[in-house]
Amino acid sequence: MRADDDARSPGSGHGGHEPGTAAYRRLLAALFFLGVATFAQLYSPQGLLPVISADQHVTADQAALMISAATFGLALGVIPWSYIGDAHGRRPAMLWAISLACLCALVAVVVPDFSWTLVVRFVEGVMLGGVPALAVAYLSEEVHPRAAAVAAGTYISGTTVGGLSGRLVAAPIGEQLGWRVGMLSVTILAVVCVLLFLRLAPSAVRFTPRRTRFLEAVAALTGNLRSPTLWVVYLQGFLTMGGFVAMYNYLGFQLAGPPFQLPIWLAAFVFLAYLAGTWSSPRAGRLAARFSRRPVLLGGNLVMAAGVLLTLVPSLPVVILGMVVLTAGFFAAHAVAAGWAGSSAVAGRAQSASLYNLGYYAGSSVFGFLGGMFLHLLGWPGTVGMVLVLVAAATTAAALVLPRN
Repeated sequence: MRADDDARSPGSGHGGHEPGTAAYRRLLAALFFLGVATFAQLYSPQGLLPVISADQHVTADQAALMISAATFGLALGVIPWSYIGDAHGRRPAMLWAISLACLCALVAVVVPDFSWTLVVRFVEGVMLGGVPALAVAYLSEEVHPRAAAVAAGTYISGTTVGGLSGRLVAAPIGEQLGWRVGMLSVTILAVVCVLLFLRLAPSAVRFTPRRTRFLEAVAALTGNLRSPTLWVVYLQGFLTMGGFVAMYNYLGFQLAGPPFQLPIWLAAFVFLAYLAGTWSSPRAGRLAARFSRRPVLLGGNLVMAAGVLLTLVPSLPVVILGMVVLTAGFFAAHAVAAGWAGSSAVAGRAQSASLYNLGYYAGSSVFGFLGGMFLHLLGWPGTVGMVLVLVAAATTAAALVLPRN
């Protein structure tokens, strides 16, 4: 008997965990910690990219492959993990995924060759794909429908804390003791968070296992791709996440050079701007539930664009403000889009969430790398210009296609 089986029998009359109940609080706390474990590991090298570049004698865009390899693996992993979750349960599948990812993270810091480190980071990303592939579907099934947008926003806030903690823990330790030790320290943090998830996550009540044949799997994916609305929602993730990661990948290089000349450990504190995403994502969910999703998503994109522009000002306080503003805007839009992908699925719900995540992390891989080429050719204004074009394209598509309600 699987872990979820004991809770399925009453599922037929269960409307989902209500806000204010102990099970609802446990579910949100468990997924918060799982988000921390996942995204702390995924982005732990980001604050260390200048250190990695110097230590491995590679260029900025090549060093950024430490991020792009993992996010590309994650993009490829989300769809297979969605079917594993359909067959065996969201909770156990996420536990397998994050446990295997922690094992890969340990291997990544001991292999001596940089090329092999990238290979292991790719495999780690495939394993990490199980969490974003299934977390929103798990929430959508287990909480009451009227709380789904708020619950998704709370999960997204956990991902922001994970991204922040991974960078803040790894960068100062890595600058002093080497980037491998910095990344190892984040893996230890992730293991603690996985144990908390295992302790807190309630068994599923509304999940029904389903094994999908190949043709059915193709139909679930292509069914969602027949929806113009979902195409644009997936495009949001591809374009805006690509721009967001590019900004954070290369800001450290910008702050380490003139006119700022900041040491790595001090530049890493700019990642505290992630707290703006922790604040904005659940609030965006509440605004979308109260009004409608489209204006909140569009507003988040416009706020992100304003923050990107502010980073062009050669003043450290203004650059920091810009990162706070763009982070708040990005995560507000992302919280809405992620929930939209699941709730508006026209075929498989988990598969729709996986398609969104496929676009989201494919954008991170592609533009997270290309941003370094623009940095090399045109300096920081080149990276900023690329990101503004991506946000403008995403906003235009959303304004033209997404329904108003």
